[in-house]
Amino acid sequence: MTLDALRAPLHPDWLIPDWDVPAGIRAFVTTRAGGASLAPYDSLNLGTRCGDAPDAVARNRALLRACLPAEPAWLRQVHGAVVVDAASIGSEVDADASYARSPGTVCGVLVADCMPVLLAARDGSAVAVAHAGWRGMSGGVIEATVRAMAVAPPELVAWLGPAIGPSRFEVGADVLDAFTSGDARAASAFVPYPGRDGKFLCDLYALARRRLQALGVTQVSGGGYCTVGESRFFSYRLDRVTGRMGAFVWIERQ
Repeated sequence: MTLDALRAPLHPDWLIPDWDVPAGIRAFVTTRAGGASLAPYDSLNLGTRCGDAPDAVARNRALLRACLPAEPAWLRQVHGAVVVDAASIGSEVDADASYARSPGTVCGVLVADCMPVLLAARDGSAVAVAHAGWRGMSGGVIEATVRAMAVAPPELVAWLGPAIGPSRFEVGADVLDAFTSGDARAASAFVPYPGRDGKFLCDLYALARRRLQALGVTQVSGGGYCTVGESRFFSYRLDRVTGRMGAFVWIERQ
């Protein structure tokens, strides 16, 4: 019997990345479905700091844990660029990305519009996940995560998980400036918002691909979701009071 067979099955609504990684790499992203929380957190809210009942979050995390080889390395996310070794975390630390080289160590981030960026080495030796909203991405969280993995960028594979889509992410000139101050061509990911002076629609997926490609990570898949436009996802931009989804990746024990 395989190790996977001993775990609870994933909910059919959850996302499994379609990426070209070795068989020993496992990853998935949860959605709203499959949990115990009541509205407006219905139903699989994994966040402990968004106002949901603690007992409901505990039940949800127990349901999640049954699908994993170990408790995830939970982070206290601050929209920054700190990356930690998931195997070294005893309790939550301020960070927005983690990596792992040891089998069975689960990296995870929580999201509700910000983008989870999953990374894996082509030879299966390392994995990572980054919480990449506009602040973290402009601050270098993707670059810091790639550096921390200590794998040559051309030997990495990336997958972009569900985030606010390019037709719904309205931003101001400050966000445009945050990306174009060091890369003028990043302006291609921004479209002026018709009728709203100084406002733009921002394509987080395009910005993430641009930064990964600049690093030398050429195999990038995923994207195409919209947490605001698809009711299966939590969205802070849409609802303000809402839950959090989780994105997880690990190396399977042999």
